[in-house]
Amino acid sequence: MLDRPYTFINSAMSADGKISTKRRKQVKISGKADFDRVDELRATSDAVMVGIGTVLADDPSLTVKSEQRRQRRASMGLDENPVRIVVDSQARTPTTADIFKKGSGKRIIVVSRAAPQERVRALAEKAEIIVAGEDEVDLRAMASELKKRGIGRMMVEGGATLNYGMLSNRLVDELSVFVGNLIIGGKDAPTFMDGTGISERSEAVELKLVRYEPMDEGIVLSWKVL
Repeated sequence: MLDRPYTFINSAMSADGKISTKRRKQVKISGKADFDRVDELRATSDAVMVGIGTVLADDPSLTVKSEQRRQRRASMGLDENPVRIVVDSQARTPTTADIFKKGSGKRIIVVSRAAPQERVRALAEKAEIIVAGEDEVDLRAMASELKKRGIGRMMVEGGATLNYGMLSNRLVDELSVFVGNLIIGGKDAPTFMDGTGISERSEAVELKLVRYEPMDEGIVLSWKVL
């Protein structure tokens, strides 16, 4: 049995692998069918996680959009929305962020021990706080703590640094990526995976393609992490 949640990353990227513009602003990549697919993934997850960069750039609410799906969760004795988690080493999440203003359900902010205590205290009025790691969040320790708190299935929605951090620490079981019909370009535009990267081919994380589905003038690719 895993000592962490079963975890999958979901993202949308351009045909050249970019997830936002060079100014790190969100751009529409997929369409209605993919939005509905993502909403179902959220509705069937115990938690949805993003990094602080995504919160600061896009201010997502991470809620389940479909009323029918929210009602289905409620009928099962669950909150209407999955637990919303932000990985935020320095406690920079604004207390006015949409995750606090929109939708019911639990919020968790994961910080490091180096996070300024006045910011941690302010966030503690809005969310549960998990402390993991010294200067940066220790993702493995965080994952173990989330499992202890009853999170069995977790969806990661980026951004690029968190995606790579989770994958390189072997904390991911699946990847699901919508590849859209546009080119964004730019060496400063974030890709699906950023972080430190590898030096040798032998260090690469191997994947097995398990599904592919044309959708919204693009394609959804699903891999198992080997």
